Amino acid sequence: MKRIAFTIALFLSLGLSSVWAEENSTNNNVRTIKAPRFARPLVEKWIEEYAKTEPGVEFQIAKGQENIDLTVTIDNQEADTKDFCHLLYIGETAVLPITARSSEAARLLEGKHLNAKKLKQLFFLNDDFDEDVKKIKAFENIIIYSGSNASSVASSFAHNFGEESSSFRGKRIAGDDLFLNTAIAKDPLGVTFNTLSNIFDLQSRHLKSDLSLVGLDLKKELESSFSDNGTLDDVLTILENGKPAEITIEKVAIMFNSTDEAVNRFLCWVLEHGTQYNHQFGLLNLDQKVAKAQISQVTNTLTALK
Repeated sequence: MKRIAFTIALFLSLGLSSVWAEENSTNNNVRTIKAPRFARPLVEKWIEEYAKTEPGVEFQIAKGQENIDLTVTIDNQEADTKDFCHLLYIGETAVLPITARSSEAARLLEGKHLNAKKLKQLFFLNDDFDEDVKKIKAFENIIIYSGSNASSVASSFAHNFGEESSSFRGKRIAGDDLFLNTAIAKDPLGVTFNTLSNIFDLQSRHLKSDLSLVGLDLKKELESSFSDNGTLDDVLTILENGKPAEITIEKVAIMFNSTDEAVNRFLCWVLEHGTQYNHQFGLLNLDQKVAKAQISQVTNTLTALK
């Protein structure tokens, strides 16, 4: 009886060891990517296309607090970098001020054509305005909504106007920046800001039907492109050729370690092939000189590992 019991225990042990080895082997071929919602559709496209060329390693969107191999972030965010030693730029995101279409806030801001100084007055707590900037009474009734999440573009938007994210007027919204759209939909006096991919419908290329762009003080030939009738592609083309002070533009980067050859091969593919999808998913392309420098950086790292 003891021999039978020992034999059963041995088989169970071998079986469990085999399962563990198989799972461990599988996990070694999986890399996880953490991405904010505005960049997630682009990252999912990378994963889908890269799998066709490199089926041996699987890349996945991180679903929880598991080990993260790559993190997509906005350049100036105070991200946790203790597990990463390199930063690689893959594109840029633009941030525009918005309100709910046909809302009271949209009516109050109609025809205002806000320049950088007036946008600062609208969004931030600051009584020290230039003398040539007349206070706009309509601003007093408007409720500003800004993000408080670590991945929010709130800090980028604030820094573009020389402010800190703690200086926003109004209410802070926790969670992903997409919730800012929900907040202004519920408040007729609500105004906020968001990335292009959260503002535009990526399929129709037009503004989402429940949103309205806050009018900006831009050159006359640009006004129609930055109105509710403009298209995402028009906006991307214009911003790649010039960057008005009224519009926040921030580099989008990937944080990673250079010791993983599979990750470096993936990054080489992203820079050479993946960035062709930037426009499709609402991101601006990098300046060509910057893009070439990024490719050289990863190629050199990959060569050093061989």
